[in-house]
Amino acid sequence: MPSESSFDIVSKIDRQEADNALNQAAKEISTRFDFRGVGASIAWSGESGVEIRANSEERANAVLDVFKDKLVKRGVSLKHLDPADPKLSGKEYRLAVAMKEGISQDNAKKVAKIIRDEGPKGVKAQVQGEELRVSSKSKDDLQSVISLLKSKDFDFAVQFTNRR
Repeated sequence: MPSESSFDIVSKIDRQEADNALNQAAKEISTRFDFRGVGASIAWSGESGVEIRANSEERANAVLDVFKDKLVKRGVSLKHLDPADPKLSGKEYRLAVAMKEGISQDNAKKVAKIIRDEGPKGVKAQVQGEELRVSSKSKDDLQSVISLLKSKDFDFAVQFTNRR
């Protein structure tokens, strides 16, 4: 009897790449002529968030666009970002951007249902906290599940890890 093969479906942010993207965005903002004298800045706020400051709503959104561009170039999915609307605070606008990580229970159930309904028979999906473990006796079945899920457009980022 062949042993079970498995992999995990996760939604994690590569912290190093996100930090590099933020540092590159901050450097570009400090050197670009259209951001001079507008008090534009971008910095980490807490463990999983970014705070953008500028003297106008348009400038705050422009800083966000620069940050998004740097994230894409570094291979970090924009589906991790959850930007709020710019809020006026004194003389400057502040834009809080939350970085979403993990798969919620509802989303995990949706993915498990897709695997059950459209995936090969004999493939099992189990929700384990903020990730999903998919297992099967056949590695080919697991490959087809990965390609099935890559073809779907979820509103959260998906990575496949821990293949055994």
